[in-house]
Amino acid sequence: MEEEDLSYKAEYAKSNRASCKGCSSLIAKDSLRLAHLVQSRHFDGKQPHWFHYSCFFGKFRPTSVDEVGDYHDLRWEDQEKIRTQIERGPSKKNGAGAPLVSKSLKDFVIQYALSGRAKCRKCDGKIEKDEIRISHKEVHPEKPQLGFVDRWHHVGCFVKRRKEFGWIDGGYTADMISGFKAIDPEDRKTITKLLDKKGKKSQKSKENESPGCSIKQEASPPLTDDQTKKLKHQSSLLWKVIDTLKHIDLKKNDFIEILEHNQQEVPKGLDKIYERIADGMLFGTLSPCAQCGGQLVASSRGFYQCHGNISEWTKCTNTTLDVKRDEWVIPNNLKEECPYLAKYKFKPQDRIFPPLPPVKPLKNKKIVILGKVTSSKEDLKANIEKLGGSVTTSLSKAYCCISTKGDVDAGKKRMKEAEVNDLFIVSEEFLKECDAMKTPPPSLIPLLKKFSLASWGSERETTVDGKSMKRTMEEESEGGESSKKLKLVVKHGAAVDPESGLENSCDVTTIKGKKYTATLSLVDMKSGANSYYKLQLLTKHSGKSWCVFRSWGRVGTVIGGTKVETFRSLESAMNNFLEVYLDKTGNSFLTKNFQKYPNKFFPLDIDYGEDNEKIKGLQDAGSKSKLEPPVQDLIKMIFDIESMKKAMVEFELDLNKMPLGKLSKKQMQRAYSVLTEATELINDNELVGSKMLDCSNRFYTLIPHDYGMQQPPKLDNADIIKAKTAMLDNLMDIEVAYNLLKTEGEDENAEDPLDVSYKKLQCDLEVVSKDSDEYKMVEKYAQLTHASTHTQYSLKIEELFKINRHGEVSRFRPFKSLHNRKLLWHGSRTTNYAGILSQGLRIAPPEAPVTGYMFGKGIYFADMVSKSTNYCGTRADNPHGLAMLADVALGNMYELVNAKNVRKLPKSKHSVKGVGSTTPDKSTYTTHDGAEVPMGKGAQTDLTDFKDGTSLLYNEYIVYDVAQVNLKYLVKFKFQYDSLW
Repeated sequence: MEEEDLSYKAEYAKSNRASCKGCSSLIAKDSLRLAHLVQSRHFDGKQPHWFHYSCFFGKFRPTSVDEVGDYHDLRWEDQEKIRTQIERGPSKKNGAGAPLVSKSLKDFVIQYALSGRAKCRKCDGKIEKDEIRISHKEVHPEKPQLGFVDRWHHVGCFVKRRKEFGWIDGGYTADMISGFKAIDPEDRKTITKLLDKKGKKSQKSKENESPGCSIKQEASPPLTDDQTKKLKHQSSLLWKVIDTLKHIDLKKNDFIEILEHNQQEVPKGLDKIYERIADGMLFGTLSPCAQCGGQLVASSRGFYQCHGNISEWTKCTNTTLDVKRDEWVIPNNLKEECPYLAKYKFKPQDRIFPPLPPVKPLKNKKIVILGKVTSSKEDLKANIEKLGGSVTTSLSKAYCCISTKGDVDAGKKRMKEAEVNDLFIVSEEFLKECDAMKTPPPSLIPLLKKFSLASWGSERETTVDGKSMKRTMEEESEGGESSKKLKLVVKHGAAVDPESGLENSCDVTTIKGKKYTATLSLVDMKSGANSYYKLQLLTKHSGKSWCVFRSWGRVGTVIGGTKVETFRSLESAMNNFLEVYLDKTGNSFLTKNFQKYPNKFFPLDIDYGEDNEKIKGLQDAGSKSKLEPPVQDLIKMIFDIESMKKAMVEFELDLNKMPLGKLSKKQMQRAYSVLTEATELINDNELVGSKMLDCSNRFYTLIPHDYGMQQPPKLDNADIIKAKTAMLDNLMDIEVAYNLLKTEGEDENAEDPLDVSYKKLQCDLEVVSKDSDEYKMVEKYAQLTHASTHTQYSLKIEELFKINRHGEVSRFRPFKSLHNRKLLWHGSRTTNYAGILSQGLRIAPPEAPVTGYMFGKGIYFADMVSKSTNYCGTRADNPHGLAMLADVALGNMYELVNAKNVRKLPKSKHSVKGVGSTTPDKSTYTTHDGAEVPMGKGAQTDLTDFKDGTSLLYNEYIVYDVAQVNLKYLVKFKFQYDSLW
């Protein structure tokens, strides 16, 4: 289990200041204490809630010692005490013979439902008033200050899930549940039969129990007698040295000198210094990490782990059991001062570690068994649980589906719902391959694709209790800080952060043209951090005092805090601002050459609201417009700020830390470059390790994402590279649209804002009459070329516009005489059209990765309308989309049937055609202005020249010179979605 995933921790109290969260009394120094690790509400990280040993086991029940951090660093007798308590479960006595606080199960509650509002946490069904319900108390992950909250279940649902909550069959009984005595006698008998019967059955038939049902499914293998003897002896030796070091007459600096003399890193805290010296004295100095040169440390998790950094962005992930250890040497001056150290002689010996727990490739993943599978569903369920997963019936909560090709082809209601959810449908062979793994792969995507039975599918977020970890708690809130809309107040060119509460009394300080405001970001995939830090130097309107405002926390959550400090002089306020900035980034705020440092924040290159006053929304404009009403509606549609915000939210971007239109083009180009680096690592099969983490850290630092409590996904597969590339493509167009909305220096009384934005497009849009031949031609083209596999929606043309981009006709003129011109479709999100109409269709920038472009970086077109409209990003609740028809000069086509990164066309070729298995029927083709219009119903392609067939369903046409494209028509479609039900 990863250290960051641990819920518990054990250690000896460093002082006597901490109070037990169970009994509220002080925990004595050096006594054994255990912590429940919870997400802090004040900062982006976990904090310990400490308990006495006996109080801890009255509230919590780890299922194995692997869930307890630093367990193996304890004295052997305390390790045994904890292990015995976990294995024995609740009893009158703990492993050491001391009575526990209570044998009742306080984190389970049974009662009659007080109302009919609660829903069952397993089936999502309503729990009716006065119906018996059972809860398992859990800590709110984002608001631990709320303590334990009830998670209610129907009785039957609780019985099915009991082992997920640590219920020990044969160890726990129904009468131990809080509230049990308040239940009617007849109901008590029923509950007792249900739960205690399960316990008896478990005791009698443990050998027949499904592997996935055991609560010890992730526990380390049991120790052999020989391992136990060696580990006990090693622990005894280590603690003998540690205890001696604590009592010898040396100062802290003397111990630091010992570590430095042996070229070892000095850890924080005196206890850790003792541990490092004891380890060195017994086993020798640790050589530097082979990957980064950092400090290797013996980890309680069962190996040597590097504490260094492979780059300024990323911690080293190297773990090993194979290390070189040399002689440990005591400085001569300390030998003279300390008799104990003078007698010390190094005797080489190997450090041993306990065996590691098995890793489950399907951990936290929910699988749907769909249709008539070959194996019994009980066997499949057992295999899934054995691999760390669980079975669900909810497709919206699933990671993937197990099914058969016959069920996919049948396309029944549940299969269509799986397609809408874009779930991978895989064969049972997928489970067999997972079971055969010795170590789990960094991503299951290649395996899912290998055994995929359907044409759709993308990797889903890991879920906990059926919900994406990202939104688990946000969905339950009924409004809070995260739901507030804060308006930026802009004065003198920069916005005062409204969290400060000073937006009406202060301005952002500007000195020599530099605004003293910063937004910082820090992402660490290894620790799970996704942090922000905001800093502003503010001047009071009175001019007599200054403030430094700070805000920090986790991106996309309410976790964090703020601080405002007031100063009587600008100099003292500025010094404070500069000190904080230096502390957080390692750089001077005034530096022109920022250098990223390990574990330090990085400044985002964004503006701070200076253009907010210049942005004019167009939804209420039009009263003075001279444009035709359909053109007015179109301009409102492509410049709709709310649609831009929704698009950013769909891409899981953080609008609070990266406001609309604020991220610089330079920073987006850097993000493209990072994606290209990640693509190269994928191509080299370097999917795990520090390099991939480094790319992921840099990307999410540059482009802040809102993943709530979930960790952002690594950039370790082609699908996510494609998705993030598309996100950046869209961001670039949104940036164009946003900048075109600025109205600086324009006389608003002279012209309607709609007309102003229209003129900025440098593109004439003419409404085409529905009675014209042009309209009927386009309408027929759309009707005939809707692909047979794109059945989720039908298309209705609402408006057709003729396009004349200024300068494009002359640019296209050299290619107008080229043979083989076609009128082809191109679809894109509505938010991209301000960029497309003003700048034309563009080729991806050099920094962008080639992944996601099947035939390299070019401009892609289709002859089947629905192949293009699938890119419009519409939904049933947002059914309007835009697509274009372009006159494309194709000339001689380089025909391909499989993906190929075309960097340069072969000699005498002008374009690429990806040959699909379906093509429009040539018998109904027509021409328009010298270009062929390939309208016709889908027909089988003649693949005589391609013996192995084609990997494409439909044709694609790609040109690599923007001058080969002349935009002719813009089509406003209404997508008429078919109901699944």
